[in-house]
Amino acid sequence: MLDGGFLDLLRIGVDIALVWYVLYKLIMLIRGTKAIQLLKGIVVVLLVWAFSIVFELHTIQYITNQVIKWGFVVIIILFQPELRRALEQLGRGNIFSRSSSSEEEVLEQKVEAIVQSCQYMAKRRIGALISIERETGIDDYAETGIPIGGKLTHQLLTNIFTPNTPLHDGAVIIKEEEISAAACYLPLSESPFISKELGTRHRAAMGISEVTDAITIVVSEETGGISCTENGEMKRDLDQEGLRHYLREKLSLSLRTSESKSRHQRGEKNG
Repeated sequence: MLDGGFLDLLRIGVDIALVWYVLYKLIMLIRGTKAIQLLKGIVVVLLVWAFSIVFELHTIQYITNQVIKWGFVVIIILFQPELRRALEQLGRGNIFSRSSSSEEEVLEQKVEAIVQSCQYMAKRRIGALISIERETGIDDYAETGIPIGGKLTHQLLTNIFTPNTPLHDGAVIIKEEEISAAACYLPLSESPFISKELGTRHRAAMGISEVTDAITIVVSEETGGISCTENGEMKRDLDQEGLRHYLREKLSLSLRTSESKSRHQRGEKNG
């Protein structure tokens, strides 16, 4: 029989582990969104509140008390999109579970959808600009466009860039297995080393690669050539197989890095 003291310790351990697991999942859910910046703001308010108590700054203490008092309502308003998404995922039962498809299969489907769409557009000289999020969140740029939130397929991706349609001008941002937004504005590179023959799409692709780790694909409207940018470098004139190999290599590396970080974090918690 287990004594009461051991059971109490076990209960406390399970309680702490569950709280940390839920917090970890919530942080992963809002990672790359503006909610992270809002969380930092909340921490600053709490630090100011503690500072005002220690040094008996009564006016500041009163103000921060009011902020904290009504903070719950403010958080609900400010975090409404993230809370709604979390509740939707909780209702579907997949916030704490893995997808039935393996990550490799999902990655392969993602790569094939992008490759097929780019190949179709390249043959028909349809200009396109596609940015794929990796570790660095690019939601700030997604917010400059029109939200899509649709599953990534080559049909949808191609249709967005069809000329003379409302969404064809601008960039598409892909986040995980979804088309997050279309008609987005990306920062233009100021580098003097970019060839003069390259247009605005290529400068935008270089610009986003200089400030994030996103992979960006450009289909030239003039030549039908396919280019990719990453970390301020551009790889030009990729054929279908070259683009497929490039995306598999870069996105697989990103996936392995993410898995390695997750294992490291779990190891630190267990340790």
